[in-house]
Amino acid sequence: MKPVNIGVLGLGTVGSGVVNILHRNALEIARRAGREIRVTHAVARNFDRSRLGGIDEINITQDPMDLVTHPEVDIVVELFGGIDLPKQLVLDAIEHGKHVVTANKALIATYGNEIFHAAQKKGVMVAFEAAVAGGIPIIKAVREGLTANRIEWLAGIINGTGNFILTEMREKGRDFEDVLKEAQVLGYAEADPTFDIDGTDAAHKLTILASIAFGIPLQYDKVYKEGINKITREDVFYAEQFGYRIKHLGISKDTEAGIELRVHPTLIPERRLIANVDGVMNAVLVHGDAVGPTLYYGAGAGSEPTGSAVVADIVDVVRVMTTDPENRVPHLAFQPDALSEKPIADMEDIETAYYLRMDAVERPGVLAEVTGIFADSEISIEAIRQQEPAEGATHVPIVFLTHTVKERAMNEAIRKIEALDSIDGTVTRIRVEHLGG
Repeated sequence: MKPVNIGVLGLGTVGSGVVNILHRNALEIARRAGREIRVTHAVARNFDRSRLGGIDEINITQDPMDLVTHPEVDIVVELFGGIDLPKQLVLDAIEHGKHVVTANKALIATYGNEIFHAAQKKGVMVAFEAAVAGGIPIIKAVREGLTANRIEWLAGIINGTGNFILTEMREKGRDFEDVLKEAQVLGYAEADPTFDIDGTDAAHKLTILASIAFGIPLQYDKVYKEGINKITREDVFYAEQFGYRIKHLGISKDTEAGIELRVHPTLIPERRLIANVDGVMNAVLVHGDAVGPTLYYGAGAGSEPTGSAVVADIVDVVRVMTTDPENRVPHLAFQPDALSEKPIADMEDIETAYYLRMDAVERPGVLAEVTGIFADSEISIEAIRQQEPAEGATHVPIVFLTHTVKERAMNEAIRKIEALDSIDGTVTRIRVEHLGG
């Protein structure tokens, strides 16, 4: 049978991983796909040929349109990153009748609805397993493996940089800024780490996961996101004292108020498996009504872990290239005309427990003032920890854990607490999720 020709847009970290895997495992992959798969074309600038085996067999160009429109290229693999140029190239590839594989989470989260619609019209596939959690096959697991289930909620550590920072803060008692600098030196964080630490990267991935889990259109603009840059080593310490660990989670739930889409630091019980996922590793916990909780763990980034997911997508595309487009697995798990119009929940309508830390003036009656505000707001307190003040200190930290309450009520209570003359500065608030079965 005729080999399938692959064109790769970008031969950076992931692109080189893809080519090397296809070259190294060519026979094994052909046995699984039923056809030989070979990289025949690639786009690269300032490319180091020593990074690839079999590079002499690949036609290298600097013009992406040469690859996207080439009549011999069957599948276009987009690994450029960014949004605007990749969007145009992907749409051009689809228009020329080519299947597309991409690892670009920002592209799918932002323009996926448009891209999938174009692909459906042309009868081609767009595969994007590598866009979420690197080498973990979470897209396939939710879209196909859990297809019998009504997904109730999911929660994931889906950014390795943030997880590395929080792990180092917990294990070594280091400050955020100190660990961030090391993450940049080690290559875990970019020179501009904003997307990793402010939640943007995780929000892109959560958008995709939630769409597949709940059968809703991609709606990145409605994700609530909060970063980890305000987490202190004191917060990490207090969380441990209460039996919790702080993780930066993407969380989505199907509730009466709508679909929750939120990314933020979260306290989770240290006994949970996901609480013990450390370093740059990723993990996603998915709860289905039939199967219960399932956990998916592995490398969330890197040349070959992410390349592994890209190659798996390529094999999937090859397997179905000759099938009726109407009988393929839908891009977002649900048939395009069956996507739900259920709204995205307002953040103030979510219900969760809370960790609150505040600096109080060292004088009698302050604790009563704060707990009085909680009582008026019908907020139930689970635990309180008040540190002994250092000698000569005028302020003392007080930490609360609350029971579940609506965010709206907690916002109002925090406003009242911060208005007290006995409380210095702002209240640190971290949401608490138990993630029980």
